[in-house]
Amino acid sequence: MSILIEGVERRLDGEIHLADINLALTPGRLHVLVGRTGAGKTSLLRVIAGLDRPSAGRVMVNGRDARTIPLNKRKVAFVYQQFVNYPSFTVFENIAAPLRRAGLARAAIDARVRETAALLHIDHLLDRLPAALSGGQQQRVAIARALVKDADVLLLDEPLVNLDYKLREELRSELRAIFRRSGRLVVYTTTEPVEAMQMGGTTILMDEGRIIQEGEAIEVYRRPASLKAAEIFSDPPMNLVPARLDGDRLSLAGVTVPRPAHMAEAAEGPAFVGLRPSQLAIGLEGAPTGIALSGAVTLAEVNGSETFVHIEAGNALWIAERHGVHPTAPGTPVIAAIDPDRLYLFAPAGHLVAVPPTASREAH
Repeated sequence: MSILIEGVERRLDGEIHLADINLALTPGRLHVLVGRTGAGKTSLLRVIAGLDRPSAGRVMVNGRDARTIPLNKRKVAFVYQQFVNYPSFTVFENIAAPLRRAGLARAAIDARVRETAALLHIDHLLDRLPAALSGGQQQRVAIARALVKDADVLLLDEPLVNLDYKLREELRSELRAIFRRSGRLVVYTTTEPVEAMQMGGTTILMDEGRIIQEGEAIEVYRRPASLKAAEIFSDPPMNLVPARLDGDRLSLAGVTVPRPAHMAEAAEGPAFVGLRPSQLAIGLEGAPTGIALSGAVTLAEVNGSETFVHIEAGNALWIAERHGVHPTAPGTPVIAAIDPDRLYLFAPAGHLVAVPPTASREAH
């Protein structure tokens, strides 16, 4: 099943939820919607599923206007953030529910349920009630119920967000393999750029109800089309600061250096530069060969095996990502070292102008 979304808008009580959405979704392909909370990801899923009607535009399913297809005739399965299971049903009955509604024979139901449960490693839990399951097991049941329907379209709305880190990693890996084998049209939403990179497929960036960039995950990461795309598809966000190009010089954060070669064709005048937190060196992490800014730590966040160090330097705020756990007290003086050859360049209006030569090697 292919889906074509043409000029879709969704307004509710005067508030814009979706605006000018144009998108082609193809079978056998994973499409990952990425955006912050409130970006419009769930609204778009609901329109695709037929749960909400667009205020303008249309959704075409295999060349047919979706408005002419009854909701109960659409072969769509939806997995929500929350563990939506029938509390009084066993795991077996939860998974079997859509098959019973479809009128399948008992033997066929038994075979399909056990096959799908085994795929998600919950075949040993079939006789249990949801209350006896962990959060990860409950979400596996919900996903199994969606998969067992054999729907042409599978929609997953941040399905792993309520699971702990280890469970997310485990289930994410399994889902990638399941999606590849299924050949279905899959749309998956997340707020996390790293998750989108790990899932692969086509990345669709959303912001304030609009699509701002679409492409292969690694290419969206390496070539963000705009300041907003660079900010959204980076965790922690890309450092973005005002700059200026004058002749053969680049000025930023109170420092002037030779214009980097990859910015040779850029117009003179104001601009913005971007630097990934993983490429901002601090302290004694290598002698600065380009730009060295004296500053102080304002906050150090430990995030698993990484530390995000927030710095105020050169009249700007920066974030440096350091491997390992590095507790650092606020006020600690540091040197922030920037290699100009790693800087992205954006126009004052926000669109991408120049990509650093190192971008082709970036996959962090």
